[in-house]
Amino acid sequence: MPQSPLHSARLIALDWGTSSLRAYLLGDHGLTLQVRSSTHGIMRLPELRKTSEDNRQKRFEAAFDSICGDWLRQFPSLPVIAAGMIGSAQGWKQTKYLHLPLNLGELGKHLVPFETATGRRIWIVPGLMDPSPPMNVMRGEETQALGLLSERTETREPGRLFCLPGTHSKWIDVVGQEIRGFTTFMTGEVYSALRSHTILGRTIPSDLSSSFNAEAFDRGLDLAHRAGSKGLLSDIFTTRTLALAGVLVPEEQADYLSGILIGHEVHAMFHPRRDSSAGVLRETPITLAGDEALCRRYESAMKRFGRVDIHFSPEAMQHGLWHISIQAGLL
Repeated sequence: MPQSPLHSARLIALDWGTSSLRAYLLGDHGLTLQVRSSTHGIMRLPELRKTSEDNRQKRFEAAFDSICGDWLRQFPSLPVIAAGMIGSAQGWKQTKYLHLPLNLGELGKHLVPFETATGRRIWIVPGLMDPSPPMNVMRGEETQALGLLSERTETREPGRLFCLPGTHSKWIDVVGQEIRGFTTFMTGEVYSALRSHTILGRTIPSDLSSSFNAEAFDRGLDLAHRAGSKGLLSDIFTTRTLALAGVLVPEEQADYLSGILIGHEVHAMFHPRRDSSAGVLRETPITLAGDEALCRRYESAMKRFGRVDIHFSPEAMQHGLWHISIQAGLL
């Protein structure tokens, strides 16, 4: 299908996370005209000479201009909306969390306007907090959840579980248009830390190819799911012991470790402790959203653990930002 001409552009939408920044130029009916991505997440901003707080603001400006500056100049009247860590305490403009319960159809009423040094206004989607113990927060995933709801064709469906893998994976339990609860796992960040800052990373090649070793990954999944597992902190050490024994070659170790971590996350959701509220009904359909390769790993884990009603959405963030903009009257 040919792309729509850029003169139909209606919205500039940003997904500004911890480690990455994505920009979408959206046209009529929310159609994605162009997509851009960079590594300039809020913790990886462009480096400038000075290190003052004012300089940090300039680093945000530089990241903003580098990814969509030409769009801003070509379409000076287009609204700009952003979700994610841009609104965090470490972001460009801190916004307060909205509290559960929240109807996703009302997100557009709570946008926070922010004017950059160049005079461009950005509308920031606030994050969401579950104040019930032990408390939980999210920024950006609430927007994806709305996008996933907008894609749903079965209106009589009582509920759905959204799984959003990433640096901090989120599992969101939605009934109707209301988020009933959500759970966070630091799986992605822990995986990165284990590879970069522990002894496990000493035998894992730093420059891995894009190939995926499914056998090694499944081996890690099976250990996490096994009744004899001694827990995550014990299981991850087997990455080293199997390497020392020659059972895992260096190229297999990263996928094995990934399988252990994702396996424990998925197992925790499907087999919660008695005092946990993280459990989900086995009949609840699941939708995955986010990086496709990572989502496929989660899909593989769920199917290996017996879940079959799994769907995938590649454009949840764009759809969510589009619908929030409509709610807010920006379009």
